[in-house]
Amino acid sequence: MGITDLIAGIFKPAATLIDELHTSGEERLQAKGHLLDVQAAAMQRVFDYEKEMITGQQAIVTAEANSSNWFAASWRPITMLTFLALVVSDTFGLFATPLRDEAWSLLQIGLGGYVVGRSGEKIAKVLKQ
Repeated sequence: MGITDLIAGIFKPAATLIDELHTSGEERLQAKGHLLDVQAAAMQRVFDYEKEMITGQQAIVTAEANSSNWFAASWRPITMLTFLALVVSDTFGLFATPLRDEAWSLLQIGLGGYVVGRSGEKIAKVLKQ
């Protein structure tokens, strides 16, 4: 369930109530229009918050990548190379037991964050110029 579905679910009972009101069709349409305006404003605030979160995360990754400290600048690539070694080892059956599902979930999250972070870093460099 996405955030837009959650917000729509919050407003659905009110929309149903408006449909059941014993008023003129024009009044129901006005009430529904106002409700949709409020719902759109709520979604806009959520999207603005998400944008701020992504911008903050991008700034952290960029600062780490541009750090003069070798470890701060290299820990993400080292982590991803470690994940790669685990995947290759698991693929060739070098482990006594296969990787657990949680390890694969962690790998997917890590890879997604790494790709987004690196893309953000490259975009930031282009925008800076």
